[in-house]
Amino acid sequence: MASSFFMIGMIILTQTVIGILGNFSVLSSYIVLHFMGYRLRSTDLILKHLIVANSLVLFSKGVPHTMAVFGWKHIRSDVGCKLFFFLHRVGRGVSISSICLLSVFQVITISPWNSRWAVLKVTAPKYVVLSIFLCWILQMLVNVIFPFHMTGKWSDKNTTEERDFGYCSSIDTDKTEDALSAALLLFPDVLCLGLMLWVGSSMVLILYRHKQQVQHIRRTDASSRSSPESRATTFILLLGSTFVYFYILSSICQVLLALFDQPSRFLVDITIIIAACFPIVSPFLLISHNSSVHRLYFAGIRS
Repeated sequence: MASSFFMIGMIILTQTVIGILGNFSVLSSYIVLHFMGYRLRSTDLILKHLIVANSLVLFSKGVPHTMAVFGWKHIRSDVGCKLFFFLHRVGRGVSISSICLLSVFQVITISPWNSRWAVLKVTAPKYVVLSIFLCWILQMLVNVIFPFHMTGKWSDKNTTEERDFGYCSSIDTDKTEDALSAALLLFPDVLCLGLMLWVGSSMVLILYRHKQQVQHIRRTDASSRSSPESRATTFILLLGSTFVYFYILSSICQVLLALFDQPSRFLVDITIIIAACFPIVSPFLLISHNSSVHRLYFAGIRS
């Protein structure tokens, strides 16, 4: 049993280190590109906040859980438990909101001037910063209720009914209150997922029509002018699909956790490992597919 706990701890620690280093590397690349004078797109600003949100998810979930596995008891205090769970919820919410914003701004960018998105082509880039700011604020407001349902393993509170989640425990309250809280927490996620599916289908349709036009026109210059936008759209579709895949897996685990009054330690650990998968994978997708970041890495390799 001790060896299995040690193995789980090492897996989560490895995930956390690789993920934080990968996200820090991409964020540093954007900073270097900024000082080098490269003009970054509006979507690059959203990607930078996605990187920050991913790092927050990894730090707030991986670090305390690893410390708890290896017996560090101070992290199990009531304040530390509430703070880390709140940061994780905010980071997770900003992550899905950022991908949703990415999809919306990209479909506006690639849409033809005669489409329903055309009226937003000029005005949308002006609201990127405001949109990102609202994402952070709304996620903080929505998830502020979450810490009230959590308590530290070494808290002085006497709670007769609680569920063990590793370094924290959740307090069982009234079922109606739990249902209302769950609905409030799930509403932004469901809204973003629905919008991502709708916008994603629009992007696929636009790319298909563009491909058909290129095949009929058969002009090399027209193909080359639009190819960067097509690659960026393909990357955002890949990023969104990857997020949805891991989000579904994580949601299945969350439902299983909710079904059991005392979930097993293995299920808790697997849920944490799956929740960290997207924040680990996304920076490497950025390095390999995003033209701005890839340009800097390619220049560094050549030098």
